[in-house]
Amino acid sequence: MDYSSIVRLIGVGLSLLMLLFSFRSYRRKRLIDDMPTSKAHGVFIGLVEVSGKVECQNPITSYLTESTCVQYSWEISEHWSKTTTETYTDSKGKTRTRTKRESGWKTVASGESMCPFDLRDETGTIQIRPEKAKIEGVRAMDLRCRSSDPLYYGKGPAESIIHSDHLRMFTESIIPLDARVYVIGQSREREDIVAPEIAHDESSPLFLISTREEERISKSYSLNYWLLSLGGLGVSLISFFIASRIGFYRWIPSGVSDYFMPTGIYLGLWLIGWFWTTFNSLKSLRERVRQGFSQLEVQLKRRHDLIPRLSSAVSSLMKHEQSIQTKIAALRSEAAVNAKAAKRLLVLVEDYPELKSSEAVSRLQRELSDTENRLELARAYYNNIATFYNTRLERIPDNVVATLARLKNCELLLQSEGDGDSK
Repeated sequence: MDYSSIVRLIGVGLSLLMLLFSFRSYRRKRLIDDMPTSKAHGVFIGLVEVSGKVECQNPITSYLTESTCVQYSWEISEHWSKTTTETYTDSKGKTRTRTKRESGWKTVASGESMCPFDLRDETGTIQIRPEKAKIEGVRAMDLRCRSSDPLYYGKGPAESIIHSDHLRMFTESIIPLDARVYVIGQSREREDIVAPEIAHDESSPLFLISTREEERISKSYSLNYWLLSLGGLGVSLISFFIASRIGFYRWIPSGVSDYFMPTGIYLGLWLIGWFWTTFNSLKSLRERVRQGFSQLEVQLKRRHDLIPRLSSAVSSLMKHEQSIQTKIAALRSEAAVNAKAAKRLLVLVEDYPELKSSEAVSRLQRELSDTENRLELARAYYNNIATFYNTRLERIPDNVVATLARLKNCELLLQSEGDGDSK
């Protein structure tokens, strides 16, 4: 294999690698853009996105800045430099020596610590377990100092590295209390109580905890996508240009082979990759729409089971009240999934203090009220993600992929007394 072929293979390999990483950034951008933000009280099992303030009853203290936080990572690097002498042979075949100076930074100490924390929004809290998440915290320290500074040995190691310049760099990133964070990851049931939590999951496409806003995160992935895509094209063209200077193709004129052929191949691969990524993202979004509707059905079934139980508890406690018995009979005659029945039953309990004093009735009342709130959140989540999906199907150029894949719009749920009777 001649040198021109080697140069071309290296260039093709690098350009394809850059193209691969560019589509990884594109997939993550689409995932973030297509995911509506859930409320903490309305988080369901599955891939979710939440945003709120950090709370923690047992926070930790960071190593360098000693800040109160829920996660920190730190690193200490030491600068070194040395002068080396090397022997080489010049173009005339004579042996010569030369000196050159080398320098750089070497990590001499580092560490990380984190703890579970709660994320709070206007509806409540949800626990976040940050282990194995990609974390983007706040830069709490970025400092360089000499050995005369107390920090140099106070936080850093007592020994210096070989060829040290006695200059160290201290950096630390933290997630402080009360910071507003954005989280996208897999939700699951907690082991200690009946509640969801967001934690690492091997099947999750992304687990990110960031102090940046969602819009800025999306823009950073978009920038990476375009820089890597264009960079891959540039590497391909440069490698073929260098190869053409070493050895020309014999079967294609050099002017065409240098630029047209690698550009056409690269753009063709890019188009295939874009189509495939867009198609998969739309299919994934459709599955999340279906999952959102299934969560709504779960809450409807839960209410369906709670209404008869609460009606029975009220009836057994108030057998002597003819008026209540009449109301209970009317409620039972209605469809158990009807929102009007649930609301009337809750009002009935509120009107009679002796009913509220019963522990069983109070517990069922709380469960029913919680279910009504979750129904509202589930309906809002479904409508949000269905709107996202419908918008994607109509947006250029996604509509081309949607048409070829025969993807159809999803109907939104209308607010109705019957919950799920209207679409």
